[in-house]
Amino acid sequence: MGRPNKSTLVIARLYSNFRKNILGQSYLPRWIVALNDVIISALSFLITWFILNETPVFFNQYLSIYQKAIILISIHFVCFILFRTYSGIIRHSTFSDVYRFAKATITFLVITSVGNMIFYYYNDVKLFLSTTLLLYSFISLTLLLGFRIFIKETYRFLRAAASGNLKKRVIVLGTDDKTISLAQAILSDSLSGYRPVAFLTTKERRRSFKIMNLPVCFTDKNLEKNLQKIKEKFNAEGILLVSDQLSVAERSWIAEACFSLDLEVYNLSLPEQWNDFDDKPLKIVPLKIEDLLDRSVIEIDTENISKDLQDKKILITGGAGSIGSELVRQIAAFNPKLLVVLDNGESPLHTIEVYLKKQFPKLNYRIYLADVTKKGRMEGIFSKFKFDVVYHAAAYKHVPMMERHPREAIRTNILGTRNLAELAVKYDCERFVMVSTDKAVNPSNVMGASKRAAEMLVQAMQRSTDVKTRFITTRFGNVLGSNGSVIPFFRQQIKNGGPVTVTHKDIIRYFMTIEEACQLVLQAGTMGKGGEIFVFDMGKPVKILDLAERMIKLSGLKPYIDVPIEIVGLRQGEKLYEELLNDGETTLPTYHPKIMVCSTVAHDYIIINTAIDELEAMADCNGKKTDIILRLKQLVPEFVSQNSEFNALD
Repeated sequence: MGRPNKSTLVIARLYSNFRKNILGQSYLPRWIVALNDVIISALSFLITWFILNETPVFFNQYLSIYQKAIILISIHFVCFILFRTYSGIIRHSTFSDVYRFAKATITFLVITSVGNMIFYYYNDVKLFLSTTLLLYSFISLTLLLGFRIFIKETYRFLRAAASGNLKKRVIVLGTDDKTISLAQAILSDSLSGYRPVAFLTTKERRRSFKIMNLPVCFTDKNLEKNLQKIKEKFNAEGILLVSDQLSVAERSWIAEACFSLDLEVYNLSLPEQWNDFDDKPLKIVPLKIEDLLDRSVIEIDTENISKDLQDKKILITGGAGSIGSELVRQIAAFNPKLLVVLDNGESPLHTIEVYLKKQFPKLNYRIYLADVTKKGRMEGIFSKFKFDVVYHAAAYKHVPMMERHPREAIRTNILGTRNLAELAVKYDCERFVMVSTDKAVNPSNVMGASKRAAEMLVQAMQRSTDVKTRFITTRFGNVLGSNGSVIPFFRQQIKNGGPVTVTHKDIIRYFMTIEEACQLVLQAGTMGKGGEIFVFDMGKPVKILDLAERMIKLSGLKPYIDVPIEIVGLRQGEKLYEELLNDGETTLPTYHPKIMVCSTVAHDYIIINTAIDELEAMADCNGKKTDIILRLKQLVPEFVSQNSEFNALD
């Protein structure tokens, strides 16, 4: 952006002195505002005297000029007090302040006119001529309002100058009421880094059409050509979209046109969508890749979920991870009887504790730093609280890492799940909801195979005798923004100037936001009868190379020119295409359009449990990796390694 010029620095210094010496660090005391209005009233009287001096309608001489000034200003001051005109903040004056002054002035006129007539009735002479009263009222009202407008505009100007006078010139898309109101708020916000210069619409075409004194431009399907003209005419730097006013296809169409013209794209969320009202008054952020992924809005039965979780003691394992922490946030809002958050990550667990203290101070919750593989520790926690519902999200999930450390995948993903599942049965939990992954489907890596083994285990336990706990499995694909996922990884690479590394030019993945995934986990938990695997509708798959190119463009850069993209080859255990169903599985719809129930294959608990015992012994006794993987492949027959050292075992 360059260094600010001398005039900008001078203005910034003036603003600093103005704020320090005049405004201070807070608002002016009300008595100073009231005194200021009295001084303006005295000035108005003086101007009235100058105008009427030596005219036929000049003041009569029944009272001296000073006496008349004192009477009029005193009555006016009483009206100020009556309507609290001093209570407003001068630099934030609004129409309500104008209304209060108008009422005060009208009341002043009524009091003085009635008093004048009464005095005339008894003394056959007027204290004030009507012309005098009307002129004084008009001048005082004009000066009082003018002073406030002057202060407000000066404050806005100095704030804008102090912030560098480098506001982004943006085109606002849309001319509906909400968009216009938000554009007006941007113009009124001196702290905003954006300045609307025009409106853009695709719905109506008029000539010389203006809103808020800003021109309204029309565009047809040839958006790029029209945007080029508008950009040059108004020296625009970006375009501002209002969240949820456009479909994903429309946002993508606009974004592509802006990319080709080097226009930045910003997203303004509606106030009703804000989660934190302590942030900046207007939430304008660059358009994110999440906004351009074709996903329909997910609606859940909040009332049913609330009833289901009310008065329940709930355990969330992996509660400091991406999915687990979002489950914590969503479940805390339903105010359960008790919420226990368990994780073995100290720092992220502390972050969750701080969040709960601040956002849910009345919530009954406990934080446990513990490892799900330690059965004795888990037994102590279960015996103490006797949970009604367990959401099991604790797992190792990074594919290449688990390919190198299969023992840890087996300990956490399989043995940890067995520990919790057995304790859930022992302490009569109502429900055990396990968070699984699409990588468990026809797994090609150790991580996916370990999650598939965990799925098989809880399904087999459901079929065991005397099991009252309902075991429910939820299966979905990649989660946007989760720890270690591709989007934060690409963002960091772009920030560092590249290269952005893509494993294969044809690789595709399904994506869902963390919020959406957890909403569906909660919804599936309410509908499960026990033993089901619920599969989520992940929408359309996304080509990762396209994702990388779009993310670079959203950063205001050009792929392959400003930021290189490199194809580095598939990682260990990685597939080109993820699946949501195993061979032989089919799905049936549920009452929720985004959730399907998967037909499952019956598994014998004794066989599954014996195989897991063998895996545990091999992992604990430092058995050979190849022997461990071979036994895992026997347990999960559909496990066929890809791009891995274990290919030979197939």
